[in-house]
Amino acid sequence: MNAPAPPAALIPDAAGATPVMAQYFEAKARQPDALVFFRMGDFYELFFEDAVQAAAALGIAQTFRGNHNGQPIPMAGVPVHAAEAYLAKLIRSGFKVAVCEQMEDPAEARKRGSKAIVRRDVVRIITPGTLTEDSLLDSRGANRLAAIALRGGQAAVATVELSTGAVESLLLAPAGLAAALAALSPSEILVPDRLFADPQVSAAVKQAGGLVQPMAQALAEPSASEARVKRLYGVETLDGFGALSGAEISALGLIAAHLEVTQAGRMPALSPPRRAGEADVMAIDPATRASLEIDRTTGGQREGSLLGAIDRTITAPGSRLLAERLARPLLDPERITARLDAVQWFLERRRLREALRDQLRQTGDLARALSRLALGRGGPRDLGTLRAALKTGQALAALPVDPSGADRTGPGNSPEAPEAVQSALAATNPDLSVALSTLLATLEHGLGPDLPAQARDGGFVATGVRPELDQARALRDDSRRVIAGLEARLAEMSGLPLKIRHNAVLGYFVETTAGKADPLFQAPLNATFIHRQTLANQVRFTTVELADLDARIAQAAQRALAIEVQTFEAWRDEAVALAQPLRAAAEGLAMLDVASALAEWAEDAGACRPVVDGSLRFEAMAARHPVVEAAVRRAGDPFTPNDCRLDGSGETAARLSIVTGPNMAGKSTFLRQNALLAVLAQAGSYVPAKALTLGVVDRLFSRVGAGDDLARGRSTFMAEMVETAAILTQATPRSLVILDEIGRGTATWDGLAIAWACAEALHDANRCRALFATHYHELATLETRLAHVSNLSLKAREWNGDLVFLHECGPGPADRSYGVQVAKLAGVPPAVVVRAREVLERLEAESHSPARLEGLPLFELAAPAPPRWEPGPAEAALKALDPDGMSPREALEALYRLKALV
Repeated sequence: MNAPAPPAALIPDAAGATPVMAQYFEAKARQPDALVFFRMGDFYELFFEDAVQAAAALGIAQTFRGNHNGQPIPMAGVPVHAAEAYLAKLIRSGFKVAVCEQMEDPAEARKRGSKAIVRRDVVRIITPGTLTEDSLLDSRGANRLAAIALRGGQAAVATVELSTGAVESLLLAPAGLAAALAALSPSEILVPDRLFADPQVSAAVKQAGGLVQPMAQALAEPSASEARVKRLYGVETLDGFGALSGAEISALGLIAAHLEVTQAGRMPALSPPRRAGEADVMAIDPATRASLEIDRTTGGQREGSLLGAIDRTITAPGSRLLAERLARPLLDPERITARLDAVQWFLERRRLREALRDQLRQTGDLARALSRLALGRGGPRDLGTLRAALKTGQALAALPVDPSGADRTGPGNSPEAPEAVQSALAATNPDLSVALSTLLATLEHGLGPDLPAQARDGGFVATGVRPELDQARALRDDSRRVIAGLEARLAEMSGLPLKIRHNAVLGYFVETTAGKADPLFQAPLNATFIHRQTLANQVRFTTVELADLDARIAQAAQRALAIEVQTFEAWRDEAVALAQPLRAAAEGLAMLDVASALAEWAEDAGACRPVVDGSLRFEAMAARHPVVEAAVRRAGDPFTPNDCRLDGSGETAARLSIVTGPNMAGKSTFLRQNALLAVLAQAGSYVPAKALTLGVVDRLFSRVGAGDDLARGRSTFMAEMVETAAILTQATPRSLVILDEIGRGTATWDGLAIAWACAEALHDANRCRALFATHYHELATLETRLAHVSNLSLKAREWNGDLVFLHECGPGPADRSYGVQVAKLAGVPPAVVVRAREVLERLEAESHSPARLEGLPLFELAAPAPPRWEPGPAEAALKALDPDGMSPREALEALYRLKALV
């Protein structure tokens, strides 16, 4: 789906169209790049090229119906009741869908004349980033719509999750777009068409995934964007949202423009933009994110990823929040500590944690239910979700907490809940808010036990809430009993054998035999009985009461439904008016779920609380890979823990560790587990180790594993070099870098030269904490040549001709790589293994090189780089210009200034 939306289909000439087809052409002309779902009775019909494309994508029949301009009209259709399943498939295939609904009942149309047609209009345009229905969404994954804008040398990424109403604005340098989009993982990205020419934007968008939606550059202009954002929030000024930059306003304006079109004027209840910057979260580029398999494996599955291994959340919102924390670890030690305090508090209170998690099982997805209600797509079940969530908040507030402390004692046990837990419990407790408690009382009293998906299905308002509704239902449901009672009273009053019957022509009527009907024509009975029809053997009458009853019975079902819909709309409006406290309650429930779930996992995994500070240290004791350990434990095998010590300052440990050892010994696992420790710790989670001290990591880089990029014309080695270049140009002294077998994709001496130079650059130029795994054992000499380098190796032993992997990491370099033995373990034919051993022995017996490495200028310390070229005043002034934000007069003045500078 990482491609612009499909091109607009050719629209046939509307001349000569029937009235209904004229409606279709009007809808299609308004949304030429979308498939139009045209409501006709119980089906959504598609016509012309839309029908051909949809039939192919959905695997449904494509037929022809009628003619237009002498040509048969291609047609395909899907039932209204099953439309969501078809919509999901179309959206996954990259299509936009415009839903054109019937805006009135056919009976209303007939009142305008026998030839009048039902009014129809486009009520919604469905795109990947604007989904709100549970059936179209991954309940445990976010579904973000993102927009990119560049202005004044700054980039901004704005996102909205329409299903929950969450809005975020991120201001950053253009070079950080790829990492930011990778962390957000949007389903749809809005990009001004002029930005596709920018290589950084183009590359970032391609790597991000999701549908790319080009937007007119005019929609990103600051003044128009500001006006749209004000309309979106219904405010007169944006000052209340903080000092939004021009780039942020442009990105938010793109989202507002997209929502105005796709939601057909129905605006959602959105939270104010939550602003963030590059300095708030750990930067993880797309290659690193894929390599570490943080939220998805390289095959795209959740199972087998870090998220899949540690997720113990009960609710879907909790799972989404945990995924967001892992995707965007924090940089502020105080905020990290606050998260860890909450996890520790629940870890120390098992009984309370279990009781809380039991209560959370009763909670639905409050945020998404609220968003559907605000957009007019919700139903009674969504109100039921609100009721359940608020009742859960009440129950959580009533949970008994032992004031003496925890289930187990120890240093740091806090009898008082951390501030984060207290705030979450307060936000979820409706008893602390008059408005929320009133809403809960209304829903508890008003909603029945069985809730339909849509209000039009009825039956969800409890008995006793609306007396007129109870009467309408009684009349609808008890019509036989009511009619029988009236029949008995009329028979008693007249003294005649009467029957009340019904047919489609007369409705309800009183019937008696012709021989006994005369008294009904005489006073005083003729004042009650009104003659309707005389047949050969029967005479039929009605009464005022019966006529009224007939009309009320006929209308009772419609009236009951109308009252229920009216009641639903009143409750919905009451809930939407409380969107802010309800959203806060949803966030509180998700936070409690995540904190208790991480405590649950920490207890299961034997994890420890990390110490995160402002140092440059990385000290892990007996650390384990959370995903690999879970896999080997399921197989009944133990996992071998390992220590790792790095210090960017070089004071307490090496800055760079060279890791050697045989293939299959666990080098890649060792590298990845230490990177994942940093992710977990800064996300606010316990870590699988006996102890971890971590100086905050601002950027995490991983170059592990090989893979080509044939679509972009890159070989495996070229892709490796591109990723390595990104690391060497972006890593800072606070970064953590893991590199695995750099230089293996080319000739031996070329690869060794590249690996050696990269290791020197990481040590001397970047000065970052780094683990460098390699099979070039010559790099072990760097320990004696550079000030802050150490050697580590993964151990293996030969036993009776076989190789045994110990998976233990210890100091010192490995003496050999055992490649031939690994080939034997892999099942390489014995003859080939024997021949390989012979060649290896011959090569080892010969000299490796006519010159020693330390004598080669290549491996001497590089000479100081020549002074960097600095731009002059003219170049600096030119770079500072923002052509898109200048008026013609300002552009002319700038041109004269540049000429003067030159």
